Amino acid sequence: MPWFAKVVALATAAYALSPIDLIPDFIPVIGYLDDLLIVPLAILLVIKLIPVDVMADLRDEAARRLSEKPPVSIAGAACIIFLWLLAAGLLSYAVLA
Repeated sequence: MPWFAKVVALATAAYALSPIDLIPDFIPVIGYLDDLLIVPLAILLVIKLIPVDVMADLRDEAARRLSEKPPVSIAGAACIIFLWLLAAGLLSYAVLA
């Protein structure tokens, strides 16, 4: 994969996860506009920068792995259920107390 595609992908991920935005999120409507436009356009750019044959190989590999064994995480599901139950318990305690 070309190095510049990796750099753009890393920059896109950093921008998406960064608390610093071009337009602050506290500005109504416009604050989220940069996230709704810049991140998808950057992802599209990364996809366009990856060579067609490399992307085809990666998609074939992903399809092969998914057809062999679908991803299942009982521990992950248990953690999510526990967190939801904990949040519901804390909320009910706060409301009833």
